[in-house]
Amino acid sequence: MSLRIVRRTLPNWGWAYGPPGDGPFPAILLLHGSDGRWSGWSARNAGLLASQGFLALPFGYSNGGNAWNAGDIADIPLDRTVHALGALRNWRLSGEKIGLYGVSRGAEHALLLVSLMARDAVAGLPDAVAVHSAPDVICGAFNAKAWRDAGDPGWQPWDPAKRAWIWRGSSDGLLPTAPIEIERYNGPLFLSHGTRDTTWSVEMTRRLSDRLNRHGRTPEVHLYEGEDHGLSSEGENRHYELLTEFLTRHLA
Repeated sequence: MSLRIVRRTLPNWGWAYGPPGDGPFPAILLLHGSDGRWSGWSARNAGLLASQGFLALPFGYSNGGNAWNAGDIADIPLDRTVHALGALRNWRLSGEKIGLYGVSRGAEHALLLVSLMARDAVAGLPDAVAVHSAPDVICGAFNAKAWRDAGDPGWQPWDPAKRAWIWRGSSDGLLPTAPIEIERYNGPLFLSHGTRDTTWSVEMTRRLSDRLNRHGRTPEVHLYEGEDHGLSSEGENRHYELLTEFLTRHLA
């Protein structure tokens, strides 16, 4: 019996999951949350997207960690994610268009990255961006051994000396609670959030949507009634229906 999902190695960048065959396939870079690179969630999400015909590459960006510890999100060089996007775009298995999908802190990563790339006219912007449970502001560094209170990170007492992100060798301008200027990105954008998310408040996605609309952008927004940060089976099935339809429309 032939495999319906095939794992392949992109040298120096990790394992991608996609359909059998020689491609090319619409390709997506996946960004994990504070669960870290070792938890398996990104690989599992990649498998779900691969089952729908995408070539999905989980990008592990957290510092350190192992199968028992998520690792930290601190002083992460966003420039490396630009290089990962470029490597995926140049892979012989990838189609002409590249997508970016992030969840939670990975959603923050995705929105901040494309806003900075657009601001600084950096080549290689993804052709479509999808995020789930995204904050609308930059958050502070995450230490996997510490607990962060649930709620809205725009009101968290982040230590401004502990930065999550670095851009072009500096964390200047990436102060926790600073708004993410996602309106700079003019490509297709998918935002989703559970209305009863007890980890990241749904108000953040509502503010993102309002901000984009005020700047003439038209994001695709889905609020899942009654869903928490981790989606129920019904909620996740609906989410992936909507997500794959969006990605197919803009990447295939």
